[in-house]
Amino acid sequence: MNLDAVKPGLHGSTEIMVGTRDTAPHVGSGKIKVLATPVLVMLLEEAALNAVEGLLPAGHQTVGTRLEVSHTAATPVGMRVVAHAEVIRVEGRKLTFRVWAEDAVERIGEGRHERIIVNVERFDVRTRAKVAAVKNSY
Repeated sequence: MNLDAVKPGLHGSTEIMVGTRDTAPHVGSGKIKVLATPVLVMLLEEAALNAVEGLLPAGHQTVGTRLEVSHTAATPVGMRVVAHAEVIRVEGRKLTFRVWAEDAVERIGEGRHERIIVNVERFDVRTRAKVAAVKNSY
């Protein structure tokens, strides 16, 4: 597998306009109608995907394996949030990202994220075997 194109310094981003479906009450993570932490996590992961997605060998994707994040400021409905990810380390199939997000006023969260490059076909075989094992146990 040739990963020469995947290297430190690559950057990805994504953004949303916070809607009611993105709030803590809607996703079940709180009672205040501001951007939910699980939605922030989703945005940070998507930014990491966007940093490397088009550079992976055919038949390969990344899957998240670790995320350490702080969510330090609230973002109300109607405000735009931009999430960023930068590759800071490549160790074989393991990619480490610096991640952060900001709204129109301030940085709202940051952390580190790790993803592993997987062969999609082999990954699917393992997942189907897991499903079969559970079905056979009933």
